[in-house]
Amino acid sequence: MPSIAFYISGHGFGHAARQIEVINALAPRLPDGWRLVVRTGAARWLFDRTLRARVTFLPGDCDPGIVQIDSLRLDEAATAKAAAAFYATVDERVAAEAALLQAHEARLVIGDAPPLACAAAAAAGVASVVIGNFTWDWIYEAYEEAFAVDAPAVLPVIRQAYAAAKAGWRLPMHGGFATVPSVTDLPFVARHASRPKAQVLRALQIPADKPLALTSFGGYGLEGLDLDRLDCRHRWTVVSTGRTMPERVPEATAFVHEGWIYDRGLRYEDIVAAVDVVVTKPGYGIISECIANRTAILYTSRGRFPEYDVMVRDMPRVLRSDYIDQEALLAGAWLDPLDALLAAPPPPERPATDGAQVTVGRILDLIATG
Repeated sequence: MPSIAFYISGHGFGHAARQIEVINALAPRLPDGWRLVVRTGAARWLFDRTLRARVTFLPGDCDPGIVQIDSLRLDEAATAKAAAAFYATVDERVAAEAALLQAHEARLVIGDAPPLACAAAAAAGVASVVIGNFTWDWIYEAYEEAFAVDAPAVLPVIRQAYAAAKAGWRLPMHGGFATVPSVTDLPFVARHASRPKAQVLRALQIPADKPLALTSFGGYGLEGLDLDRLDCRHRWTVVSTGRTMPERVPEATAFVHEGWIYDRGLRYEDIVAAVDVVVTKPGYGIISECIANRTAILYTSRGRFPEYDVMVRDMPRVLRSDYIDQEALLAGAWLDPLDALLAAPPPPERPATDGAQVTVGRILDLIATG
């Protein structure tokens, strides 16, 4: 039984979230006898909660990603060291992954966007496609000094791996792809709400008497954010989520346990669509969800991550957005920017967010033509 293998970066949630959308859209359209394989170091619970397709799940790190201190801070030196350690054994990794692909009769590899996927596919004699809004060589180039000291051999290895791909399917707000052949562009792959706002708020017991702001800082969390200090609570309800119940929930805020979301048949994007503003750091996943669900973003800086500058440049065209510096964010000075976003006009552009369906069409074309 032939398979399509998805190699998904474990860095953050964005890579996994968008490929889950692709897999969910692909599964009902697969020809009889085809299987889906997922190779990733991303959190298994995200797949268990949101994947609607039957897959063979193969846990394992596909790339070293970025070493994060929290959602807003990263460690460049530690990132270079982690990349050096990972790619020091790249030949052995490629051989092992190629054997894995052959064992699962892979006929196509989709990589978002581990270079290892392309190198392993080439070694196994299988076509590969790079999907993403960046490639890792472009990210690591920003840390030139750290990589020159601790990981001088990494960038050439990554570029050579990407060059072995059959094609690159590039998402909006992109950077990199310099060595990926046959690059074409995709619309946003985005998660769309499946329930009306009123139903979501009732199900999660979120009050609807004031405008709503959702804090969203991903799996790495954010140290130093004290909701008791927020200056907006007389006019706004601030919603936070997590996998552990806090000891207390400050007045005029609401906490939603992540388990409640999925236990009630909802998904995270349903909350994104139900609030007025998401307070976050710019990342592809949350930006695409806010675009798809017409929710505004109040964003702060996230350290020297190359993707940040691209997103800050492009966001005003496609969604209502405003900046809050980290000092004001942590001090709780949210009222003025939140009110300004609530009154802001719609963005000038309304981009397509059907990238999952477009990607599925391309995948089916590839496997049909061999």
